[in-house]
Amino acid sequence: MRFEVPVNCLPKGGEAVRGTIVDLSVGGVYVEAPWSPAFGTEVTLAADLPGAKGMKLPGIVRWTKPSGFGVQFGLLGALETHALAAIVSKARG
Repeated sequence: MRFEVPVNCLPKGGEAVRGTIVDLSVGGVYVEAPWSPAFGTEVTLAADLPGAKGMKLPGIVRWTKPSGFGVQFGLLGALETHALAAIVSKARG
């Protein structure tokens, strides 16, 4: 699902990255950002998703490119899983 949502990416043991979520699925996100954490870095994404303010999503960086990086979600709780499924379902119409 394509949209634009500001996000703070907090890498484990690293410096925070501010970016924009531009693609979202139940399994992960693509973040456009000025730089990317290294492949394999554990991260927490903090964002106000539609209908889910203050969402914190754990994940791991699975790929990078000059304009951003892809994050595969880690273990999510029921609240996060339900919120993501609702957002994706609504976007599909």
